[in-house]
Amino acid sequence: MALTLAHAATAPARSTQVFILPLGTTTLPSAAATDLPEAARHYVEAALAAEQKFVSLNHFSHQHYFAVLEKKASPDLQLEALRKAGHQLQAALKKEKTADVFIENLSDNPDAGLALAEGLFLAAYEFEGYKTDEKSRQAASLATITLVGDATPAARVTELQHVLDGVAFARDLVNMPLNKLNAQQLAERLAAAGDEAGYTTDILDMARIESLRMGGLLAVNLGSPEPPTFSILEWKPENAQNEKPYVLVGKGVVYDTGGLSLKPTPNSMDMMKCDMAGGAAVGGTLYALAKNNVPLHVIGLVPATDNRPGGLAYVPGDVLTMHSGLTVEVKNTDAEGRLLLADALSFAKKYHPELVIDLATLTGAAVRAIGTEGAAVMGTAAPDTTAQLLAAAHRVHERLVEFPLWDDYADHMKSDIADLSNLGKGDAGHISAAKFLERFIEGTPWLHLDIAGPAYLTAPDSYRGKGGTGTGVRLLYEFLTKQLDKG
Repeated sequence: MALTLAHAATAPARSTQVFILPLGTTTLPSAAATDLPEAARHYVEAALAAEQKFVSLNHFSHQHYFAVLEKKASPDLQLEALRKAGHQLQAALKKEKTADVFIENLSDNPDAGLALAEGLFLAAYEFEGYKTDEKSRQAASLATITLVGDATPAARVTELQHVLDGVAFARDLVNMPLNKLNAQQLAERLAAAGDEAGYTTDILDMARIESLRMGGLLAVNLGSPEPPTFSILEWKPENAQNEKPYVLVGKGVVYDTGGLSLKPTPNSMDMMKCDMAGGAAVGGTLYALAKNNVPLHVIGLVPATDNRPGGLAYVPGDVLTMHSGLTVEVKNTDAEGRLLLADALSFAKKYHPELVIDLATLTGAAVRAIGTEGAAVMGTAAPDTTAQLLAAAHRVHERLVEFPLWDDYADHMKSDIADLSNLGKGDAGHISAAKFLERFIEGTPWLHLDIAGPAYLTAPDSYRGKGGTGTGVRLLYEFLTKQLDKG
């Protein structure tokens, strides 16, 4: 069942309600205590005086919950605390098998209700999966989250619904195994989402990919029994404010064995269905932009294939001629994502874009550097553009750490027989991978996001859950819509 966000002027009597209270509250506002018996009100106020940040009251037929704004170092962190409170709330609602909940923001932070609803929605996400045993299938109880009153405009509730639907779409794609989502099926699902949301999709097949001489994508696909795809998603409303489009590029490796440079252990391969998380994020972002009719021209590019060691698979030592005309010596077939991205970045230049942003689960080095708590960003965009992306990352708490792209790192990617090698040194692998990509997007403002850490989690983490997180959708939506403010 799809989870719905709604808006209402008031909450019905005897309904499950959540009240967001101002920082330091010890006395309940009248709006939060109208139907509470005196003993219940005293109980809540005693808990607030004891500095409890989340208080619950069980009336058996319904529940009341009280979430208090927390004192944090920044407004962004205060909103993040509310998202995490949404995860705590979801656990309580699930225990009570609550179907409908009403949230009223009584604090002075106008975004508080949206942040709590966002955390609740994302915490309630469950991948439908493929279980057939009814006992093992747990139907989600929560159906509707309603934000109450004038503190949160209805238009913003609708906007948030579409963004979170985009995140859920991306999560679903990442959680699907290869036998349910090969390159062709990924392209078809991206196209189906476009039909629903309003963006257009052009799926390039093998013949068209060959005609474009995308040597990187074609090489990675050689070991697969199934053909590659290259999806072009475009959202171009008539009232677009940007003359030059923003181009988003997402790695679409639907499964990665490492090719002939086979990944060393089963544990390093069993989650490799997530290697298309960048492409999923591009699809989720285009979905959110189109559903919300955002007046920006945005193009998404998703090169897709699996990477296997079968058949005529490419081998270490091969030299590839890329879409750009540059040649690449293959040193490791498990460094395949950069080959797909290189062709897509070169292709992106034909649009003369305002900015290109790529997202990829690219390197273990990024995970070792940052963990699952954030992603790495590098690029050639103007410093103020990078600063805007970093600010957006903090606002949605999909944090980024900027790494350098010094010219010295180009030496890591030198080849004796080709323009480039696809493998760098043992150190700074996430940087040398970005330095490789830079050669294919020269002359165009560009930012590279290595999302290998946060894109897929093997253990639950608050509202991010377990499995695919949809990392990148909220971040890109926040960044792109803020570009409208500049006009």
